[in-house]
Amino acid sequence: MKRILCFGDSNTWGYIPGSGKRYSENIRWTSLLQDLLGKDFEIIEQGCCNRTCFADSPDGIEQTGYKILPKYLNKDFDLIILSLGINDIQKIFNPSLDEIKTGLEQLINIVKSACPKTKILIISPARLSSYVETEYFKNQFDEVAIEKSKHLAKIYEGTAKDNDCLFFDWDRIAKVSEVDGLHFSSETHKKIAYALYDFLLSNDF
Repeated sequence: MKRILCFGDSNTWGYIPGSGKRYSENIRWTSLLQDLLGKDFEIIEQGCCNRTCFADSPDGIEQTGYKILPKYLNKDFDLIILSLGINDIQKIFNPSLDEIKTGLEQLINIVKSACPKTKILIISPARLSSYVETEYFKNQFDEVAIEKSKHLAKIYEGTAKDNDCLFFDWDRIAKVSEVDGLHFSSETHKKIAYALYDFLLSNDF
């Protein structure tokens, strides 16, 4: 059996735009991917709301990606999916584009050190929309963050290439909800699952 760790933020956890509740297993992209891959695969979900990639979150270790990731690297994984980074561009952190690249490489190196034979898939976050500045997340994201989100795919792709990782761009198939400008609709979760399934098959996984 092949094991896949999905380590990410609220869009891996399954955050429902507007309500803040969690999508059920028959809707989350992680669960749908499990169904598509079948019994010869095991998907391990490790998403967490407001989790960063490299910034030290005031919410604690569980929300700070590079600090909590080693806790989940105690199994033999065939693939580790790293799908986070949008929370690092919040106003409170305000990293430069160079710091984003360095922070992502830090996370990759943590995986490589603990699981040197494991393949790594880097997923760049979907870009934010102006709706994120409305009711729900206006205190966390601003126009600067929205602009930075447009550069993430290029940074992530280059970093993945430099570190011999697979790369997938959520912007290719996933658009954030107009409800909050940050999270995914149920239909988008479905699109993500099918796109990742095709991607893994095309990469002989």
